[in-house]
Amino acid sequence: MKNGDADDGSTADESTTESDPRPDGGVVTEDGVAYLDAEVNIFSPSTPFMRDHLRIIWSGFVAWLLIVFGPVSLTPIIPGVMTAPIPVIGFPLHYFLVGIGAPVGALLLSIWYARKRDALDEEYGISHETEPEPETEVATAADGGTAE
Repeated sequence: MKNGDADDGSTADESTTESDPRPDGGVVTEDGVAYLDAEVNIFSPSTPFMRDHLRIIWSGFVAWLLIVFGPVSLTPIIPGVMTAPIPVIGFPLHYFLVGIGAPVGALLLSIWYARKRDALDEEYGISHETEPEPETEVATAADGGTAE
């Protein structure tokens, strides 16, 4: 059986709806796109969700490059500004930006990405919630095993 085929011989597109998730977690939306079965190509995304998600990823990557490598690249270009000590703490600007700015920038980018991804999931109706398993009452025996 191919990935995406249902047990009755029909494809996943025919056997599931937006409210009927497949056992492997894939969901076919109303427009007939099975997001988890679509081929992933970072340079040519195959679904609207992937295009929007890649836009977020590439934007974050460019911001990360500027935050992490910007101060290092600017130091030889404008050494007077980047090596000048900061008035209150006395460290050179490039040292402060690499030592404090890059880690804080990466943390802020993580928060930004999580919020953008949550908004994107909500826009496309993707839910990561799982249904709670029904609780069954199991009697425990005094010796640590279960009573039958």
